[in-house]
Amino acid sequence: MLRIHFTGLDLARVRIAARPDALWESVLSFHRLRDKQGPTVYGPWRCEARSRLNGETRLLSSLVPSRGYFPDFLTPPEGVLGVEPAIEALRETPAPRLQHELSLLGTARTRPGWLRELADGDSGALGRLIGALRSYHRAAIAPYWPHIRARIEADRAARGRALLDGGTDRLLASLPGTMRWRSPVLESDYPVDRDLYLGGRGLLLLPSFFCRRTPVTFHDRDLTPVLVYPVEHTEESVPTKPVRSCAGDVGSLGKLVGHTRSAVLRTIGHGCTTGELARRVGVSAASASQHASVLREAGLVVTLRHGGAVLHTLTPLGAALLRGGAAVVPSPSELAEVSAAASGAGS
Repeated sequence: MLRIHFTGLDLARVRIAARPDALWESVLSFHRLRDKQGPTVYGPWRCEARSRLNGETRLLSSLVPSRGYFPDFLTPPEGVLGVEPAIEALRETPAPRLQHELSLLGTARTRPGWLRELADGDSGALGRLIGALRSYHRAAIAPYWPHIRARIEADRAARGRALLDGGTDRLLASLPGTMRWRSPVLESDYPVDRDLYLGGRGLLLLPSFFCRRTPVTFHDRDLTPVLVYPVEHTEESVPTKPVRSCAGDVGSLGKLVGHTRSAVLRTIGHGCTTGELARRVGVSAASASQHASVLREAGLVVTLRHGGAVLHTLTPLGAALLRGGAAVVPSPSELAEVSAAASGAGS
């Protein structure tokens, strides 16, 4: 069991990650690639991803075992900014940290030669690792990123709604069933028995598509506390690659989807329940549900059950349609948070 101990200051410093983390998803998906669990959600993805891989798994498997410990340096906080910022942060990992975390994988004799070279600070070995991670992400994660992001953002909207409705207590109590909030301790099923004392540092909650059943946290207790937890999966969760849109002039949204449905899409922009949607658009609940269903089938909306209600949020495609196709860039506050996390990591 994992027990995370909160103080009053920690409760005030609980945050939800602004977006998915590219390297956490990569590392955790590597577990899903090798196990046979969750065939409904992950089965088709496994087949497609394996067909695009070209030897990356042989190198990564010695660094990321099928279960148990893997080095913390593989998931720097810059992962929420994208795979390239994360890889550049990984490239700057100090040699002593590399050596220490790799030593936890086993004795030097049991490690392959390239890992021994990596532990010795060899730049060529680090380059091989970075190349394998980049190639793996390109084959197994990037084609599905809009779908992954949509599921994670739907979960984030649900957690945000819990926070607004009842504060941090409600937020922590809303986490998936393997976690139990018994103030001031968050308990969770976990492979080993462990206590994590936050000590006023707060906790970053990071929903993950490829995390399964039990959450994950850093091995090093001195790193900025992060709890990676699994999102809820439904029949819509099977990863799919995006299709190209021929929407044309997205500025004419009303002409594209109809004025009522355009209003529905805009209303869903920040997340809302079916009842809220009906009231804001001025239609019946049945009509609001039907409009949301059509937009969901078109890949513009994700629906997630939240308590006794149904919560609708936009997918990246739906958000891009409203923005006119503008790219998403990190805000200054998000950049500052990542910088603070990195400096707090002791690296």
